Amino acid sequence: MNELPEIYKRIEYLRNKGVKMKEIADHTNMAASVLSSLYSSVLSSLYSSVLPTYIGCIKKGNNEEEALDYALSQVNNVSKKRLLGNLKELKERLYELEPAAATGQKENPFLDMISEEMLRSVQDAYNYSGIYISYSLSSSTNALKVEPYLITTSENNDYVKVIHMSAYNTTHFGTGIFSNHQNSYIMFNERESPQMALFTIYLQLPMYDFPHMLKGLYLCLDYNRNPIARRIIFIKYSDSTNMDDFLELKGAIIPKEELTEEQIPYYNYTCQPGDYIKTCSVPSPLLNEKDLEREKKMLEI
Repeated sequence: MNELPEIYKRIEYLRNKGVKMKEIADHTNMAASVLSSLYSSVLSSLYSSVLPTYIGCIKKGNNEEEALDYALSQVNNVSKKRLLGNLKELKERLYELEPAAATGQKENPFLDMISEEMLRSVQDAYNYSGIYISYSLSSSTNALKVEPYLITTSENNDYVKVIHMSAYNTTHFGTGIFSNHQNSYIMFNERESPQMALFTIYLQLPMYDFPHMLKGLYLCLDYNRNPIARRIIFIKYSDSTNMDDFLELKGAIIPKEELTEEQIPYYNYTCQPGDYIKTCSVPSPLLNEKDLEREKKMLEI
């Protein structure tokens, strides 16, 4: 089983160099073996779930057999017997495959970096996947906003998919970038294209596996297009990543007097003075330092 970490590193290298998962799966396709049915979804399961889980268990002190059994229990499309019987061939095929040579400078280094981070995030997303209920301050009234979120991997395991159900029961599809045990950024466009109305959630990731609570900041524009930021909490509702389970939930805006005992701590954390930050632009023909004073006074109202 010594080949498993090397196989993981090789797939990671190829993915970071722009080789698509389907291309890797096609290249490693060998007759009369587990790899004869190794579609990109199966290879993705190895890369995004089985191998990182296996490596993580080894680092925690588990022996190789226990670590692999546990890692394989997280998926249902990889056979242990066939996998172990073809490790050598799989490794050889992976090292035969080389990324295409670069033709020059990247067209957009920032977007390429984001794409690479999205690919890397897939391997960490399993630790945070599931359905969450978020709690934050409502923009329209001094009340607690409650909204469901679903965090999972995409069908092809090439990015982290995040779905948001607003308090007004509109559904938004976004993406997430996760850095294991550090932080994450979840991004949405809350308007239909071609309009852009981005909102971003920054979450702190605690230093342990499968956390029950995530804390962060909700960054967006208010109805007058002024930037605002407010605290937000994600509470784990379910480990399910099933869309039907998610769609059974609804968002809501709850006045303070209607909060349950369980919700009051969330209100106290997110809806008090200082938990809400707003900046605005005051129209002025002068555009000088006096405008800064006027703007600050308006924000204090």
